Amino acid sequence: MSAEIINSVHEGEPEVDVTVVLPVFNEVGHLEKEILRVRESMEVSKYSFEILVVDDGSTDGSSELLQTIDGIRLLQFSQNRGSGSARKFGTLAARGRVVIWTDVDMSYPNDRMPELVDELPGHDQVVGARRTEEGTIKLLRKPAKWFVRKLATYLSGTKIPDLNSGFRAFRRDVALQFLHLLPTGFSCVTTITMTFLSNGYSVKYVPIDYAPREGESKFHWWKDTRRYLLQVVRMVLSYSPLKVLMPPAIALGIIGAGKLIFDLFDKDFRIGTNTIVILGVSASLALLGMLADLLVQLNKKRHHVLPATLRG
Repeated sequence: MSAEIINSVHEGEPEVDVTVVLPVFNEVGHLEKEILRVRESMEVSKYSFEILVVDDGSTDGSSELLQTIDGIRLLQFSQNRGSGSARKFGTLAARGRVVIWTDVDMSYPNDRMPELVDELPGHDQVVGARRTEEGTIKLLRKPAKWFVRKLATYLSGTKIPDLNSGFRAFRRDVALQFLHLLPTGFSCVTTITMTFLSNGYSVKYVPIDYAPREGESKFHWWKDTRRYLLQVVRMVLSYSPLKVLMPPAIALGIIGAGKLIFDLFDKDFRIGTNTIVILGVSASLALLGMLADLLVQLNKKRHHVLPATLRG
């Protein structure tokens, strides 16, 4: 979708309080029911709103069904580009000062959307933190998500109850600064959380119930596990490489220094090869960490949107 198309979407259209962005890919069986639930929840709220549906190249009849549903704005991709792309372009095209992301698979409590917006004053993003994991292939998903969440908590210095929740509301003006960083897949929700936190914006978590999804899951055990691992590497290199690389560098440095002292006293001042290797690895990790951190700082864009906590 070109910038011209996105810009033309806004021409002559008034701003609203909230845009609900709904990415859709092959959800025909329950699609109309979920859109109705979203509309009803927002209609009883105090907010003006729009429902922006992004059809991500559906092939099961969802595309045709969406064209018959009134009261929505519809953007359609000719081929499947991924959930991250759908959310990105939906956010770009949104007219709302606040954007809500959610799914249409009946898993999130979309009747609670106004509550997310109610919690937003004083914060830049509000995330629905799931109390339970109801996704498919739990044996693989839960350990991978737990590890990524703990890593993100360590890197950001902030407790993160749910890193991968797709149910969230955020300030559009803040998010526009980071949309170019969003990956095409499911990890876009992780990225939008980490970019807010690492750039000084606040994220609040509210507990929600999470229901088993309707329709066929889009999770693929091998592809998505590989994406989780790539996500870990991306998070380390993008946000705080020193926090990850310096601890092992220091630990190896201490071990190497101790081994060096041992060699000097035990081997008549002859230094063992393994001692040199340990100290070399320690120095290499430290230098790599400092270089990576320097590149992160140099490539950070300077943001001009004030956090909610600093607004007058």
